[in-house]
Amino acid sequence: MRTSMDFSPFYRSSIGFDRIFDLLEKASVPQNGDNWPPYDIAKLGEDSYRIVIAVAGFSDDELTITQEANMLVINGEKVETGAVQYLHHGLALRPFARRFELADHVSVIGAKLANGLLVIDLKKEIPEEMKPRQIAIKAEMGKKPANRIESEVAA
Repeated sequence: MRTSMDFSPFYRSSIGFDRIFDLLEKASVPQNGDNWPPYDIAKLGEDSYRIVIAVAGFSDDELTITQEANMLVINGEKVETGAVQYLHHGLALRPFARRFELADHVSVIGAKLANGLLVIDLKKEIPEEMKPRQIAIKAEMGKKPANRIESEVAA
């Protein structure tokens, strides 16, 4: 049995983490049990990732990849050409929409379709202004240090 967790204490003591808590709350809600099409997510390096989706039977013009703010959406819709009479229809060529939440500054750098697998490469690129930088400390000349205690002061 899954219980919901109250994140309100974290909201009071943290700034800028709202999205993380929203994601955690969404993760605790049961999803629709549709796991089709199957996919893998791999971390290739420190800042590079790959999503591989099994889309056998779909051509590149029947697939669309859209990156919205922090969401990657892959849609597939099979275009039927002609009336085919199937004796056995075992391929799952139904329309699908697969969504992936992306972290900040993660973008799609490429996608390819080969051997029934849709491969999407992602990279996390933090802008220069957001990378950690060292701040120089300047000492002012002619002033006494504030933390020095004078023991012999004439009254």
